[in-house]
Formats: sequence, C-alpha cells, structure tokens
Amino acid sequence: MGTVLAHTDGAGLIDEVLTSFFARSKARAEAMHPEYLSLWQCLERTTAGGKRFRPRLVMTAHDLLGGSDRVAAATVAAAFELLHTALIVHDDVIDRDYTRRGAPNVAGTYRNRAAASGSSTERADHTGLSTAVIAGDLALSNAYRLLSEADVDPPTRQRLGDLLDEAIVASAAGELLDVLAPLDSTPQTVDEVLTMSKLKTAVYSFDAPLCAGAVLAGADQELVGALGEFGRTIGTAYQVADDLIAAFGDEALTGKTGWGDLREGKRTALISYAAGQSQWTRIAELMSRPDLTAQEATEIRELLAASGARDETLRLAADLTEQALDILVRPVIPQTLRDGLKPLSRLVTDRMGA
Repeated sequence: MGTVLAHTDGAGLIDEVLTSFFARSKARAEAMHPEYLSLWQCLERTTAGGKRFRPRLVMTAHDLLGGSDRVAAATVAAAFELLHTALIVHDDVIDRDYTRRGAPNVAGTYRNRAAASGSSTERADHTGLSTAVIAGDLALSNAYRLLSEADVDPPTRQRLGDLLDEAIVASAAGELLDVLAPLDSTPQTVDEVLTMSKLKTAVYSFDAPLCAGAVLAGADQELVGALGEFGRTIGTAYQVADDLIAAFGDEALTGKTGWGDLREGKRTALISYAAGQSQWTRIAELMSRPDLTAQEATEIRELLAASGARDETLRLAADLTEQALDILVRPVIPQTLRDGLKPLSRLVTDRMGA
C-alpha cells in the first residue's frame, strides 16, 4: 500500500522512532527473562514487515497541511503502526491464521516452536494463539505509550488521544460484529456489512491517521471532519475490495490461506449479494467448515461468480471510491492535500485488477 504515498519521505523518521522504541522495550524485556526478549523480538519482526501505510498517512496529512514538527508527527505515526500491529496479531488469532505475508506470524512462530518440542497439535495451536494474544496486548498498550511521548501541547495531545481511542473502540466494535455475524443463518444486508467494515478497518486505517496528521498541523475541525469522512469512505471501499481478494485472490500474492474467510464463514458484501441468489443454498452448505478443502473453496468461488455477487461487489467498491473522491473536491480541503490523497483510490482499483 505504500507506493501511493511515495511523495513523502516520512517512512525514515517513523522507522527511527520504532527502532528506538523497540530497543528500549527489548532492554526492559531482557532484564526480566530471555523468553520475554524473544517475544519482543518476534513482535518487532511483525511490525517491521509492514509497509508503514497508516503512519505515512499521518505524515502525509501533516506535511501537506504545512505542519512544522515532523518528529512529533513521526512519533504519533509510529503509535498508529503499533496499533495496526496489535490489531493484525489479534485478528490472526480470531481467524485462526498462522501465516501472514507468506511467513509464520506470531501465532505460527510459537505454534511451530511448540510442535518442534514435541507438543501435540492441539497444544501447539493453543501455545501459538496464546502467545499471539500476549504480543497483541503489548503492541496495543504501547501505542498509547508512544503517543504520550509526542512533544505537543495539552489540547493537541487530548485530541490525538481521542482519535486513537476512537480508532480502537470502533475497531473492537467492528471485529465483534464480524465474529458474531456467522451465527445468524441469514446473512447481513450490504449496508450492515459496510457498517461493520467501516468500524473494523476504515476508522483506524484511514480516518484516524489522516485526522491525526491534520490535528498535528493545526487544522480546524471542519477540515479534520472532511478528512475523516474521506478516510472512512475510501477505507470502506478498500475493505470491500480486500474481502473480494480474500475470496478470489492468489494465495502466493496475498500471503494468506486462499480460503480462510470462506472457512470462517465471514460475512462480506460478496456473501450478502450471493444470499439472494439460487446458488446460496449450496454456498451456505460449504461455508464455515473447519475442514474446508481447496476443492470445496474452488466450488464456492465458482458459485459466487455465477451468482453475480463478484460483479456486484466490484461495482460497490468502485462506487464507494467515487464517493470518496467527491469528498476530496470540497473547498475546505486544500489543493495540495487533495492532490496528495487522490492516489489512494488506486488502493482499491489495483486490488480489483483495474
């Protein structure tokens, strides 16, 4: 995702903040126990594997709005990267995924370690997932810690804290709805799925980082509000496209099991569209099977395509992207920032194969 923000050089500053943070954290951990140090090293590798997209949104908004304190901005940006790390580690636990970006994630690393030591499959799985919960908790709590280290005035600190808090609260709400949705035999409507996507992903990934950068640059509430609306809309479009990739994407490119969402019975816009079609009965029979096979996943994909759900989902993502671009042309958003954020639409179109 980072290529759309190539105009900003904030990634280097963000890495410096994170390197310093992990050095301090690992020193504390080593003083407690070698195993604790190992966990922090694993968490650092997880954080280092990302593209710094969310923190770079902070820097982009700050820089293009004329912000003057890039060190403070990089510190806040790093806090959002830790939040992202926390949420993906926990999300992998919820989804029972043991890989990310084509390699073992935190849960997978510790599951493999337990299995190598002779643990049963059940025990190894439990060890991996349990350790990932701990790692995610550490990343989440330290997002607040990093935010508190930004050298800003008290009113700005309060606004930033509110944004981070809102991001966490919204993400938890969206994750809860995502977990509970498969319990309902009748799939949610498309609007309900979009609300879930906005809460789970769009707020913390797009809305809050953009608003944080604007706040750091001294933007007024009208501009911050417009950026938040843009972020929520483009972020929801991104999640719709991402759910499509999760069902139809090439595992070699996504780095995750190609049918994980189908196995877990994830309720996405794709599924909502399919629910009203004749193919739904068979799709519902196959989905949510813990032992779903590659062949069965292929059958589900074929049925989803035949139902028209895939095409409808593509159109939905495109429509949401257009709505986001319409927000960008509002007079309250300066031209420089407008030009800098327009390329975010490629996050959606690229994932749709456009």
